Amino acid sequence: MTSTTYASRVFPLETMDVPGGTETVLRGGRHLFPLLHRAFAGVRRIGVLGWGPQGRAQALNLRDSLTGTDIRVTVGLRPGSPSATDARSHGFTEEDGTLGDWLAVAADSDLVILLIADAALAAHHEEIFAALKSGAAIGLSHGFLLGHLRETGGEFPAGHPVIAVCPKGMGDSVRRLYQQGAEVNGAGINSSYAVHADPDGRAVDLALGWSVALGSPYTFRTTLESEYLSDIVGERAILLGAVHGIVESLYTRYRLDGDDETTAYERSCENITGPIARTISRSGLRAVREALDSAGQDVFDRVYTATYGPAREIVAEIYDEVADGTELRSVILAERRLGAREMSEIGGSPMWAVGGRVRARRGERELSVDPFTAGVFVATMLAQIDEFAERGHPWSEIVNESVIEAVDSLLPYMHARDVAYMVDNCSRTARLGARRWGPRFQAAYEQIAYPAAEQPADTALLEAFVAHPAHEALSAASKLRPSVDISVS
Repeated sequence: MTSTTYASRVFPLETMDVPGGTETVLRGGRHLFPLLHRAFAGVRRIGVLGWGPQGRAQALNLRDSLTGTDIRVTVGLRPGSPSATDARSHGFTEEDGTLGDWLAVAADSDLVILLIADAALAAHHEEIFAALKSGAAIGLSHGFLLGHLRETGGEFPAGHPVIAVCPKGMGDSVRRLYQQGAEVNGAGINSSYAVHADPDGRAVDLALGWSVALGSPYTFRTTLESEYLSDIVGERAILLGAVHGIVESLYTRYRLDGDDETTAYERSCENITGPIARTISRSGLRAVREALDSAGQDVFDRVYTATYGPAREIVAEIYDEVADGTELRSVILAERRLGAREMSEIGGSPMWAVGGRVRARRGERELSVDPFTAGVFVATMLAQIDEFAERGHPWSEIVNESVIEAVDSLLPYMHARDVAYMVDNCSRTARLGARRWGPRFQAAYEQIAYPAAEQPADTALLEAFVAHPAHEALSAASKLRPSVDISVS
C-alpha cells in the first residue's frame, strides 16, 4: 500500500469551508464527462457485480456516462440469479458480453465494483478475490466488507487498488436524479469516496471518475471505516429506524389525544415526509423552528429538549454496537435464519392503512409544519449529528449521512409511498437494522420524551441548537446542490 496525497491529476478540486477548517471536494456535473477516459486510464472493462437497487442504478449510470468511450460496463450475476431477466430488459445481455457469470466478469474486469448483498459478500468475497486479474481495482459502495474482514482476521488482497464510492441515497434516487441531470446539469446524489489501498497511484482518480460517472453533484473524502460506521448507524437512526419509531409513536399519541385517523397520520408521517423534509432541504434546520409562530415555537422547544437526550442515548448505543462488530454479527446471524423463512413486514399497525387515503387527498390543502412532530424529528437528527461529530467524522459526512440523504433521497420516497413501505423495501442490512432499533426509539419517545415535553424547555439545549455548527456545514454543502428536487412519481 502506498501513501495517497489525495490530489487529482484529472479533476479540478475545490475547497469548502466547514466548522473548524476546510474540506476538499469535487463539484460534479456532466461537463466533466469528457475527462472520464483520463480518470479511468488503463480501465477497459468495469464489472458491476450485483443487480440490486444500487447495482442496477450504478451500472446504468456508468454505462450512460461512458457512452462514446472504449470502456465497457458489464454486469456479473450468480448462476440462476432471478435478476438476470431485469438486467436483460435494461440492455445488458450475454450476446454482447455485457452480462455474465459474476466470477467470470470479475476475472475479466479492470475495476470490479462489488454491489451484491452484504451477507453474500461476507460469504463469497474470497472467491471473488481469487478470480481477480493482476492489479484490478476493487470497488465498494459500503464499508461492510471491511468490518467483516476485521472481525474474521481477513484482509483485501495485496497489489490491488481498493476504493469506495458511496452514494448518499438509495439506488432508485441515484438513477432517477441522474436522469434528471440530463436537463439540469449536476443533478444527482452526493457521494463520499475512500481510498483504502493505492499500490500504483491511480486510486484517487479512479474513485473520483466513478463518482462523476454516477452523477454526484459533489464528492467528499472519507475512509472505509468512517463510511461504514456513519452509514450503518444512520440507517438504524434518523434515516430509517428512528423515523419509523417517530411516526409510529406520534400517530398513537395523536389518536389518544382525540385526532381522527387522517389527522393523526397527517400530523405524524405526512408532516415529516412533507413540509418538515421540504423545509430542511430548501432552508436548513433552523428554518423549521423559525417558520412557527410563538405558540408553535414554545411547543417545538419543549419537545426538542425533551427528545434530544433519549435519542442521543440510543444513537450512542447503536454506534458502539456497530463499532465493536455486534451489529455486523447480528446481520450475519439474521441472514442465516432467513435462509429458512421470509422476513415479516413491519407495516401492520393501524396507521399504515390510512396512508393511501391521505396521499389521495393531497392538493386539497397545504399542510404546515406541526411543532410537536418537528421537535421530535429535529432533536433526533441533531442527536445523530452530535454523536458523529463527537466521534470525529468530517462535516461533509455528518451532514450528508444525517440530513441530506434523509431529506433529498429517502423522505421523498417515503412521502410517495410511506415509511413502513420504505423500511420493508430497502437493503437487507438496513431493513434488519431498522426493525431492530425502530422499536427502541419508539419506546424512548413514548416512555421518556413525551412525558418530559410537558415541562419547560431546557434553554441551554435550545441555545446549543440555534448556534450549532451543523448549520454552517449544511449551508456550505447546500451551495453545491443543483436546484432540482427528486421526482419519485
